[in-house]
Amino acid sequence: MVFTTQIFVFYFLPLFLLVYYSLPFHRRNVWITLGSYIFYGWWEPWFACLMLFTTVLDFVWGKVITRPGATRVQRKFAVLACVVTNLSFLGFFKYYMFAAETLNEMLAVVGAHQFRVLQVVLPIGISFYTFHSLTYIIDLYRGHATPAKSFSMFSAFVALFPDLVAGPIIRYKTLAAQLHEREHTVSRFASGVAIFIVGFAKKILLANPCGLVADAVFNAANPCALDAWVGALAYAFQIYFDFCGYSDMAVGLGRMLGFEFLKNFDAPYRSESITDLWRRWHISLSSVLRDYLYIALGGNRKGEGRTYFNLIVVMLLGGLWHGAKWNFVLWGAFHGLLLAAERWRGKRSFYDALPRPGRIALTFLLMLFSWVLFRADNLTAATEYFRAMLGLDAVGSVAPLLGAMIYTPYHLLILALCAVLLFQPLQAHDWAQSGVTWVRTALVVPLFVLSLTAMFSQAFNPFLYFQF
Repeated sequence: MVFTTQIFVFYFLPLFLLVYYSLPFHRRNVWITLGSYIFYGWWEPWFACLMLFTTVLDFVWGKVITRPGATRVQRKFAVLACVVTNLSFLGFFKYYMFAAETLNEMLAVVGAHQFRVLQVVLPIGISFYTFHSLTYIIDLYRGHATPAKSFSMFSAFVALFPDLVAGPIIRYKTLAAQLHEREHTVSRFASGVAIFIVGFAKKILLANPCGLVADAVFNAANPCALDAWVGALAYAFQIYFDFCGYSDMAVGLGRMLGFEFLKNFDAPYRSESITDLWRRWHISLSSVLRDYLYIALGGNRKGEGRTYFNLIVVMLLGGLWHGAKWNFVLWGAFHGLLLAAERWRGKRSFYDALPRPGRIALTFLLMLFSWVLFRADNLTAATEYFRAMLGLDAVGSVAPLLGAMIYTPYHLLILALCAVLLFQPLQAHDWAQSGVTWVRTALVVPLFVLSLTAMFSQAFNPFLYFQF
């Protein structure tokens, strides 16, 4: 189930909230768990069984780690067992086919016999709920969090449907107090509704039309340079408004339930360097990679050379986290090298001397090139797309049919609107913080009606980050 469907908007969410607010507080975490499992298992029920199995294991390992009298060896064994178990499940479902197909390609090169690759279905959101559990266990081991007081609290944290399938990545220590006690007020609920509507509109009215343009160009044979640039821009707009819109909806839904989630985006395309960009883009993932991987590798405590190495390794793994393709590995390497280079320059870009608009433009350009790696089906397709963007493809030509699809007044208007919204500082998360006024209500209600109307008329409605 996804947020931008009539099943969720008109059936699941109203029924869930009706039951939630009808229950006494001590029963609400149980209802969050049950409702979230219905939400998660709507498409494939056995995925919910897998999540329940790992949740029980992680809860037990947490009890072992924090058991009075537990020795250091026992605690180390428990955290290691938990990490290995969770990463094994994640590795099998997400990376088995990639590893097996890569091995087959290597065997083919040397003329060896290839083996049959088992087709594995990737459970939606497994990367997100796995990270939720791992941060809980590691924080318990480090003494940065207290154990969940009951299984209902822990299962509600893992399964919490607003952030279950596409983030943001929320740590248990952030929600621990809220799971135990949280405030439910009309103003808080209203601000949650407002920010949900803004995120809903970003997804339906902006991300989906941009996605149609991006798909048309990336799937075209030999697009001309102009078409290729428009397609890359459309994808940059799509992935931002898709993921940022989903994060806004998650924050809004969380507020409706009394939770406060941290902001996941902070105008990332206004960044003045790649270092600055990664402070603003997918903030929850960046902080997890920093606190649980970069620092664990030694951070910047072991000399300059090791610092650059750690940055590159973290971004390589961050790229691989996004998907099991060499494109994502190179995408991570690209950002890792840029981060290391800026670190070498004192966290300043090579174009730091330019005026601020120039720094923003060049940072966006670098990100735009990296999005081609992210979007292309494979490395060959990415290479061909780069050639088209740079005008190096001799057979690239203007395609009237492609132009008729992407240069419509509607699509051009959406692309222009996206550009304006991307480069202004006001963010939905901050906009709703100060409460909902009559003026804001007069803005969001028509926006919601327009978004619902568009939702019923659209056949194209993917969530990009479900695959991660």
